[in-house]
Amino acid sequence: MERSALGLSLQRLADPRITASIAFQNRVGLPAVYNHRLAQSQSDVLLFIHDDVWIDDIFLADRLLQAVTAFDVVGVVGNTRCSEGQVSWAFTDEQLNWDAEDCLSGAIANGAEPFGRVSRFGSSTTPCRLVDGVFIAVNRDAAMSRGARFNEQFSFHFYDMDFCREAHARGLRIGTWPISITHQSPGNFRSDAWREACARYRQKWEASTTTADQPRGIEGA
Repeated sequence: MERSALGLSLQRLADPRITASIAFQNRVGLPAVYNHRLAQSQSDVLLFIHDDVWIDDIFLADRLLQAVTAFDVVGVVGNTRCSEGQVSWAFTDEQLNWDAEDCLSGAIANGAEPFGRVSRFGSSTTPCRLVDGVFIAVNRDAAMSRGARFNEQFSFHFYDMDFCREAHARGLRIGTWPISITHQSPGNFRSDAWREACARYRQKWEASTTTADQPRGIEGA
C-alpha cells in the first residue's frame, strides 16, 4: 500500500488532520469496508477513495471541511440527474453513451503519474444526483442519522450508483467539489462482473424514476 498512488500521496501530504484507515490486501467488497468505517469511525468526515488515485491537491483536508458544509455526500465528478437505464454517473446506457454535457459536473485527471491530463465536465460546487465512486466523501453524522449505508451486494461495480440513490432517497445532499486528483484506471466496463452487477442494480431500481427513487427487490445492506 505504501507504494500505491494513494499511499504515496498520503505520505506527501503529511497532514496531521488526515487519519488513514487502509484495507490492505482487501478480500471483501468495498461496501463492507466502507460500512465498517461508517459504524466505527469517530471522524466527522470520511473519505472513501480507491488506492489507484493520486491526490494532487495539497489542501485536501481544507477542501473536504468546506465541502461538507454544503453537501453530505461529495464527489469530484457527477451528474445532476439520474435517468432510466443509466449505468454510471456519466453514461446513459450499456453502450456507454455519454450523458448531455449540461448534466455533468466537476473535473478529474487520468494518468499513471500524478497531475495527469484533466477532463472537465462542468462546474463544481454543483448539486448532483450521482457522483463517481473513485472519490466519495461523506458527512458521517448525516449519513448515520439518515440510515445511509453502502449495499454490500454490490462488491465493486454499481456500489456508488446505488449509494447515491439511497442517499438521495434519504434526503442527503449530494454534490461535487473542486478537489484535484488523478485516477490511474480508465474504468472497467462490460466485464462479466460488471454485467452481473448491472442486472442486480436494475432489478433493485427498475421501478424508480428521476423524481422519486424507490428501490425494489433487493434489501439494502
